[in-house]
Amino acid sequence: MSLPDGQWPLWEVFTQGARGEPFEHAGSVHAADAEQAMQNARDVYARRGEAVNLWVVPSTAIVASAPSCLLYTSDAADE
Repeated sequence: MSLPDGQWPLWEVFTQGARGEPFEHAGSVHAADAEQAMQNARDVYARRGEAVNLWVVPSTAIVASAPSCLLYTSDAADE
């Protein structure tokens, strides 16, 4: 599967540095499917033991808030 521009879909990579630590966004890889995304992520983000665990998520599955949605007034903070 490739996109109209000929590139494979984009996957976001999250790494866990040590057991019990939170996952952090490490970057992105292009891959045809989840298995290939995981392999690409391992090759790029975990080949030297930088991570003990990886998550790969299709970029299209990420839902982001607008900055204005996170703003609050001092009145709301007092509640």
